[in-house]
Amino acid sequence: MTGNCLGKIRSYYPRLSEKEKKIAGYILENPEKIIHSTINTVAEDLSVAEATVFRFCKRIGFKGYQAMKIALASEVMNPIQQIHEEISEQDNEKTVAEKIFKSNIRTLENTLQILDSNSLKKAIELILHANRIEFYGTGGSAVIAMDAYHKFLRAGIKAFVFSDSHFQLMSASQLTENDVAVVISHSGTNKDTLRILQTANENGAKTIGITSFPKSPISQNVDVALYTTSEETEYRSEALASRIGQLCLIDALYINIAILNKENAKKSLERIRNAISETRI
Repeated sequence: MTGNCLGKIRSYYPRLSEKEKKIAGYILENPEKIIHSTINTVAEDLSVAEATVFRFCKRIGFKGYQAMKIALASEVMNPIQQIHEEISEQDNEKTVAEKIFKSNIRTLENTLQILDSNSLKKAIELILHANRIEFYGTGGSAVIAMDAYHKFLRAGIKAFVFSDSHFQLMSASQLTENDVAVVISHSGTNKDTLRILQTANENGAKTIGITSFPKSPISQNVDVALYTTSEETEYRSEALASRIGQLCLIDALYINIAILNKENAKKSLERIRNAISETRI
């Protein structure tokens, strides 16, 4: 894996331990120095063990310290490197738009880099063999849940969604071991969503979590966890930025299911189109 080292560090930063954050901050502040430093030098400067630095490199997706240095060098020495740009009040409309687009592109690239193929495959299998699938999310995540319902309904999957958290909890109480609950929460700590997840687990339903924090309660209590990454800016929270990654994860699941469930997806889409066309007459 090469390139985008600084972006990956920023994306992982909220989920790092205190020692890892210490290493991350050091690299972000001294990228040129890191290129010419050994792992022993970095460890001594930060008063941590070399093994801690090595584990940090593995944590952000590299095989080791040397691999991270190579990626960092190609990024820092590249005159057209991507720079983390904050939106300024002095920016004109086009500049603001460009920075938003670049930020969203980074979110998608970083989310793709941490996407685990085994977790994705397992999530697809759970959904494909489920009797019914329910999507849960509150606040901004409720919008993502509704989008997921809209897509999977077209794929011929028995999908359901409720916008009200009380209705979600009631629905989760009716799930069985043949059903799948997909819980969506950027922080992974939303109390309402956690209660819904607990209820789904108590009923034996299979669970899939979409969040940004591997150590969050939701991540620790689902059968399969899928993660997004994002960068926070002065004018846009990390939670808001993460939605673009969540939407793409939903799309990836949906398209895979549609391909594997091709005949049912085709029939379902035809019925939906016919129903909609009749309302336009």
